[in-house]
Amino acid sequence: QVQLVESGGGLVQPGGSLRLSCAASGFTFSLHRMNWYRQAPGKQREFIAQITISGSTNYADSVKGRFTISRDNAKSTMYLQMNSLKPEDTAVYYCYAPILDYWGQGTQVTVSS
Repeated sequence: QVQLVESGGGLVQPGGSLRLSCAASGFTFSLHRMNWYRQAPGKQREFIAQITISGSTNYADSVKGRFTISRDNAKSTMYLQMNSLKPEDTAVYYCYAPILDYWGQGTQVTVSS
């Protein structure tokens, strides 16, 4: 069955970096565009970044220039490199396969001093 498992979240100080991973299984990862979303407490889930089959990317304005989405099809894994983190980046981060309409369970990122 389809599985998306996020990892790499944690507590980091403002200005720090984290790399999130999303390990996919149960489908042909290389044939799917993939997204990252996040949801902060009391807020709606918001789109952060997308990577297409060909590797093209696009980002929400709030993370552009700080976050980088990438994929390794050989490992069926997607990544989100997050730099220059801010307290407002605190949220649960989710990976999403839009064509399958399938979400991972999420990983918590907390940016605080």
